[in-house]
Amino acid sequence: MSELSFEQMFEESSIKRLRAGEAVTGQVIEVKEDEIILSIAGSKTEGVITRSEFTNEPGVDLTTKVQIGDELEAKVLKVNDGEGMASLSYKRLAADKGLKRLKEAFENKEVLKEKVTQVVEKGLVVEVEGTRVFIPASMVSDTYDKDLSKYAGQEIEFVVTEFNPGGRRSRIIGDRKQILLARKAAMQKELFERIEVGQTVEGVVKNVTDFGAFIDLGGADGLLHISEMSWGRVENPKKVFKVGDHVKALIKDINGEKIALSLKFPETNPWANAGEKYAIGRIVEGRVARMTDFGAFVELEPGVDALLHVSQISREHVDKPSDVLSVGQIITAKVVDFNEADRKISLSMKALENQGGVRHEDPDVADVDIAAVAAAQEEEQ
Repeated sequence: MSELSFEQMFEESSIKRLRAGEAVTGQVIEVKEDEIILSIAGSKTEGVITRSEFTNEPGVDLTTKVQIGDELEAKVLKVNDGEGMASLSYKRLAADKGLKRLKEAFENKEVLKEKVTQVVEKGLVVEVEGTRVFIPASMVSDTYDKDLSKYAGQEIEFVVTEFNPGGRRSRIIGDRKQILLARKAAMQKELFERIEVGQTVEGVVKNVTDFGAFIDLGGADGLLHISEMSWGRVENPKKVFKVGDHVKALIKDINGEKIALSLKFPETNPWANAGEKYAIGRIVEGRVARMTDFGAFVELEPGVDALLHVSQISREHVDKPSDVLSVGQIITAKVVDFNEADRKISLSMKALENQGGVRHEDPDVADVDIAAVAAAQEEEQ
């Protein structure tokens, strides 16, 4: 009897006595939709984890989360719940671990990566081992982001900038913006160290405006002005580019952190051989691009425009070019003046007219007033 009592005493002394607040490990011996029963290791006591103490997810079926035989860690809430079992919490232990993890990350300024669990009106919510972290909308991106719904379910990186889990205003704040800004600064530094004027670079169209397109070069944006989009005339950049387009461009100028880009590559300059193609006396075809009261500007090819002065449209008197011509019309004319230095070409349709319908090849027939044409071109410029 005394020997048995000794064994009982030894066994009793080795049995773990539970204390509220401590962490315990147990094996799942029963699972219902709304509660889990554990056999607590080192103790003859069983514990129960209710649905609300397992997860914050409403209405979840616990049989889909754990199985009999699984081992779980939990926090003791009560040693005896009134029915002879310990009341346990799985989510509170996870939250304790999460708080410890977040405190370490806050003190060490560590970059964390977690999935966005909720998109709210003023920002995003992520969870670190069951502990919620709020990322305000102003700290989500380095640019204004009106629609945050695209981040739902995504893994994002952030740093903890405020850690105050206790008190009346419990706040754990995350910041993604500073990570993006730091990376952009590093990329910008690397970009400016390797680029120079005259170099060809590749980028992605980030934004298109009425005056040009901003190209993301990876660390900095370059401006492709409307006047640099083509050797020809571009009326509306939005008809040429859209956000996301890949562009290969020439660096025209670097001024501090401003990069000016151009698509006017020297090897594609239409004026490179214009002297031969549009020499005085040549008969050419072109498209009426635009008109003024003093004449029509004719596009001979993209980047090469010529002026057809109102006095050179016909031997008959013409008040305004629009009386006899229309934008988009293809006309045939004679080159009567070519100024390569100023990139100016003058045309005459009148020089091709005569009463018998035969073209005159003598430029004197046109009776061109070169001075008037030049003045008109200066006015257009």
